Amino acid sequence: MLDSKAAPTPIVVTPALTPSDDDVVPDPTTYRSLVGALQYATFTKPDITFAVNRICQFMHKPTSTHFVAAKRILRFLKGTLDKGVLFQPSPLTLTAFTDAD
Repeated sequence: MLDSKAAPTPIVVTPALTPSDDDVVPDPTTYRSLVGALQYATFTKPDITFAVNRICQFMHKPTSTHFVAAKRILRFLKGTLDKGVLFQPSPLTLTAFTDAD
């Protein structure tokens, strides 16, 4: 995936991902591992949450189409490495603002 082209979006809307008995991945371990890593990535990249949720729905019987959709999320992440939520260790402080009279 290092030489892959970055994708502009994390998921394509059409055609919709659906369960299928055609072209089932013989060993779903790699798919499940990838999806688990993408779930972890949603902590700092909330823009992929919907796409990851969609591919999580096919963990029991993934097809090559589902695997391609998971790889598209990786391609999207490649193009957005400089964006995301940054967590830094610091003292816990709460700051609130209000606009009330």
